[in-house]
Amino acid sequence: MSVDASGSPFGSDESARKSYLDERRSQWNSVALGNGAGSLSGNYRAWLQRIYGFLVPPGLRVCEVGCGGGDLLAALKPSFGLGLDFSPAMLDKARRLHPELTWAECDAHDLSVALQAGPFDVVILSDLVNDLWDVQKVLSEVKRLCAPHTRVIFNFHSHLWEWPLRLAQKLGLASLRLEQSWLTPSDLRGMLELADLEQVRLMDGFLWPLGTPLLEPLLNRCLAYLWPFNALTLCHVLICRPKACAQPPLKVSVIIPARNEAGNIEAAVARTPQMGSGTELVFVEGNSTDDTWETIQRVVASHPELECRAYQQPGKGKGDAVRVGFAKATGDVLMILDADLTVPPEVLPVFYEAIRSGKAEFVNGVRLVYPQDKKAMRFCNLLANKFFSLAFTWLLGVTIKDTLCGTKVLSRESYARIAANRHYFGEFDPFGDYDLLFGAARLNLKVVDVPVRYKERTYGDTNISRWRDGWLLLRMVAFAARRIKFL
Repeated sequence: MSVDASGSPFGSDESARKSYLDERRSQWNSVALGNGAGSLSGNYRAWLQRIYGFLVPPGLRVCEVGCGGGDLLAALKPSFGLGLDFSPAMLDKARRLHPELTWAECDAHDLSVALQAGPFDVVILSDLVNDLWDVQKVLSEVKRLCAPHTRVIFNFHSHLWEWPLRLAQKLGLASLRLEQSWLTPSDLRGMLELADLEQVRLMDGFLWPLGTPLLEPLLNRCLAYLWPFNALTLCHVLICRPKACAQPPLKVSVIIPARNEAGNIEAAVARTPQMGSGTELVFVEGNSTDDTWETIQRVVASHPELECRAYQQPGKGKGDAVRVGFAKATGDVLMILDADLTVPPEVLPVFYEAIRSGKAEFVNGVRLVYPQDKKAMRFCNLLANKFFSLAFTWLLGVTIKDTLCGTKVLSRESYARIAANRHYFGEFDPFGDYDLLFGAARLNLKVVDVPVRYKERTYGDTNISRWRDGWLLLRMVAFAARRIKFL
């Protein structure tokens, strides 16, 4: 068997490839003219627009490969939208309906026409991969349209629905399709590896194609995400990113929110290591009843050899303090270190290296892996943390083993994007942890957990009220579920 330069085993079978594409082009031209369009597809397309509307914030540069009539691309409200399709009739339809966007005719196996317009923030392949002649070749072409921050999003049908869809097509209820491949998420992940792309997140959804009042929203917005119904869903949604390369040394900003932590300030300065091309410490004091502010000023003044700065927050809560610190920071990498030092500052280089290497875009500290000091965390707090870990893993579709560990690290660029899209959830989080986690999920950042050894406090008392704050956390989870899961 011969193999072409892309690694495809189909390179020599040109006549078969051309026949395959011509047949499908003819079919989609016919669908564009109103022939073979199924009556059940409207609910499915509306569901896709809701899912993509969450995954792709407005105002981005978006390219859709296999755009069809362009409704999905237009619904995302991109700052620049490029729709590519090999069907002239579909593109004519897209131009009539959405003249504000850019449309171009091309075969997905050669995306050269899009290179001058790229790179893009998001590349979409909606219901396309199962209909391709050579998936590996197309993935290699898509990679050419990507910058390091680009997200590539696929949706494709589950193999479980092969026979139900064939029946629906014969009855004229679903859009007519020619014989397809039936890739699984595992199949696609292997192909992504060969194209230097990697999975960030996998979502499944859509159970009920009929527009049945009450039943359709119950099944598609709720039960489709709960066991055992989630195993029966129609659609896989897979989000991936280009494999990252290591960066040169980066400047680090360590944000240290401090309230009633006077006895820990000197240790925070002494124990925080220098990282990358330089490390600055940004203290943000908030509403202390002891002499924390005076201590910070004295310690900062006594270390002129270090880059240390101090501010007082205008509002209340750790979340407000973190946002003040991030706004004042000058580093490329932003770190949060709680002033109680229950997470040892000496572990921060591990977090830094995860960002610098490109292996992570959001690094989350985890206190629930290694044994803890005996008085580091009360039993009820431990149970609550494990509960929120399971809830967030299910809610976000990525493993989050500890949601409330104060040590979280991300790049300045990633934080700027989270802040720009904060309006989607609102500024409702006084702790700051959920604000960052929800934002990372919305932007499909690569989240990596880093286990830390959790230590007992050596000064002061916790600023957290277990029951009052626990109830608030539950309310935030319920709110996020409506904005993230039950779309």
